[in-house]
Amino acid sequence: MCGCIFCKIAAHEMQTNIFYEDDLCMVFEDINPQAPIHLLVIPKKHIASLNDAEDDNDLLGHLLGVVVRVAKEKKLAESGYRTVINTNADAGQTVFHLHIHVLGGRYLDWPPG
Repeated sequence: MCGCIFCKIAAHEMQTNIFYEDDLCMVFEDINPQAPIHLLVIPKKHIASLNDAEDDNDLLGHLLGVVVRVAKEKKLAESGYRTVINTNADAGQTVFHLHIHVLGGRYLDWPPG
């Protein structure tokens, strides 16, 4: 694993409240939540951003499947939820390890930014 914070979390070198984990990914709570439910879905493999995932189609599909699973378990699927992938600094990416934000539990305005 690399030295980024999400790699350390994936390697269990840093503690966090893990909601879901399998061989390819994990889900945990965002430390700066923007909604009552704000989870991060990360691959265990270090991928800096979505731009760097072009050869990881199976993994990307798996991550989205986990998003759906988590949304259903958190009872967000019926009322609705938002998924966000920030790619690079101008889009708000602050941790350069691919991650999907899953937000819900309240009405989410549009446009978001």
